[in-house]
Amino acid sequence: MAYLPFTPTYKTLMGPGPSNIDPRVLESMSRPVIGHLDPDFVGLMDDIKSLMRYAFQTENDLTFPVSAPGSAGMETCFVNLVEPGDKVIICQNGVFGGRMKENVERCGATAIMVMDDWGKAVDLNKLETALKDNSDAKIVAFVHAETSTGVQSDAASIAKLAQAHDCLTIMDCVTSLGGTPVLLDEWGIDAAYSGSQKCLSCPPGLSPVSFSARAIETIGNRKTKVQSWFLDLSLVMNYWNEGAARSYHHTAPVNAMYALHESLAILKDEGLEQSWARHRTQHEALRDGLLKLGFSFLVDEASRLPQLNAVILPESIKDREGDIRKTLLNEHNLEVGSGLGALAGKIWRIGVMGHGASAKNIDICLSALNKVLA
Repeated sequence: MAYLPFTPTYKTLMGPGPSNIDPRVLESMSRPVIGHLDPDFVGLMDDIKSLMRYAFQTENDLTFPVSAPGSAGMETCFVNLVEPGDKVIICQNGVFGGRMKENVERCGATAIMVMDDWGKAVDLNKLETALKDNSDAKIVAFVHAETSTGVQSDAASIAKLAQAHDCLTIMDCVTSLGGTPVLLDEWGIDAAYSGSQKCLSCPPGLSPVSFSARAIETIGNRKTKVQSWFLDLSLVMNYWNEGAARSYHHTAPVNAMYALHESLAILKDEGLEQSWARHRTQHEALRDGLLKLGFSFLVDEASRLPQLNAVILPESIKDREGDIRKTLLNEHNLEVGSGLGALAGKIWRIGVMGHGASAKNIDICLSALNKVLA
């Protein structure tokens, strides 16, 4: 029996990720495979690092994509910087701060939790108190753009507090990179990780990361081995170093790297500030339409992510929100995300990300909602 090719129906992706992909990026993945140590591929690796530095707004030498999704980027940061017995302050205001705690504990370290309500930005006063109460803390870790709630915290102020108490910083910018300002050098962030599938509009499976000179020094002074062989930066660095012979570490996903290169080139061509403004403009158009339909927003406007809209459902549809999302998907080929944890059944998460941050997608979304809710 011959199997037919798998050809999925095109869908408008307006959930928490992945986002729709620019045709240029999709086309790039069909180019010929070359060896992962081929001189041409080595040149591509250098281009990717340069474009990533632009996206992160950093001069960090150690800036590269981990050959795995954003969760592996998170783990790369923690397993390399955290050792058994360390104390790490974690700011949690959603699902992904909890994953940071898991990483810290699996490294044999102690997690000091600074807890805030879901939908609220990190409380700087709580963080300062935790830093004063834990003068031996080594790291402050936080989620810049919390995908589970659509809230953005003040990364610059968090990093400033951490620096005042001689702590390194680890920042999750999976949902913010490319959609809202991420300024690693200006803010003084020591380690950051993101994902390819959100505002970069690249297929899932790669995790851009960046480490400061201070972070690299910390890694070099470790007393214990990194618990993960694959994510050990002392090994990975020899594969991603520029201007030197590359040591074999793993077989990089060559065609996925083509896609990342193309998506970063598109971002550079548009310009970061223009990309940030486009996400804001399309968010505002979506916001106005949703308010007319009776939705409201979980997050205050001052700390609301334009690219990830957590909207509170009108009472009239809460008891059938799952059926409505299925109708949107099955009859209108429109994907929106449900709430997580305590917010399940209470909110939707509507993404306006990357290539999908367009007037066309906003019109599709609002038109479909008008028809289904009518």
